[in-house]
Amino acid sequence: MSFAQGILKGKSAIVTGGATGIGAFIVRKLGALGANVGIVSRKEENLVAAVKGFKESDGIDVAWRTGDVRDPEGIKKAFDQLAGDIGGIDILVCNAAGNFICPTEDLSWNGWRTVIEIDLNGTFNCCQAALMHLKAATDGGRIISISTTQADFGWPGAAHAGAAKSGIQNLMKTLAAEWGGYGIRANWISPGPIEGTEGVDRLIIQQGLSDEVLKRVPLGTFGQGEDISNAVVYLSSDTGRYVSGAGLVVDGGSQWARGR
Repeated sequence: MSFAQGILKGKSAIVTGGATGIGAFIVRKLGALGANVGIVSRKEENLVAAVKGFKESDGIDVAWRTGDVRDPEGIKKAFDQLAGDIGGIDILVCNAAGNFICPTEDLSWNGWRTVIEIDLNGTFNCCQAALMHLKAATDGGRIISISTTQADFGWPGAAHAGAAKSGIQNLMKTLAAEWGGYGIRANWISPGPIEGTEGVDRLIIQQGLSDEVLKRVPLGTFGQGEDISNAVVYLSSDTGRYVSGAGLVVDGGSQWARGR
């Protein structure tokens, strides 16, 4: 999919978890289309390596700060510093997430709490931390959270992540209603299986489930990182200016083929 060059020129975006996986694809796309981009992650070594790669491979200068989305004061400090570096925050992409496979009866309280804190509480913390800057966005701020199609169904082996992602989707609906008066749009994207990401590698390929999963994808292939980054651009730019409180599913039709 091709967007007009410079469609995001003058916009500033923060992507949490932007050093790897889907987040890195989003950073590349936003930067290539003219946005000033900053990334936040817990591990400095990942951030440094990612920023070097963005510069060398894509010619994109990306700002960075370490930060843990579970720490509201720390993430507010990181966002404020990045806003100073990149010229505000017009676009917030809440992408940081955690997950692991575990039957619910064996799931510890700490395991449950950790995923809820990263996914759901972390998204809330980031939205709060960015609000002042999003209010000041000239053409209205955009919040885009990365969810999953599994949030709409039971998710055996990942009750913690399914509950967290469902909560994120409801949070986006609520912010769309509450913060729309500030010109802020809040939406979410639900990816299906995206090739080359940790989620697919760890939760599907390493579990020996590739063939089984692909049988449930009508288009017959894993998605690509660019499929998600294109969806982010749609919601971030003027093309999505009247979309708020909505979910965009990018899964090759698999959510409608669950009974196959």
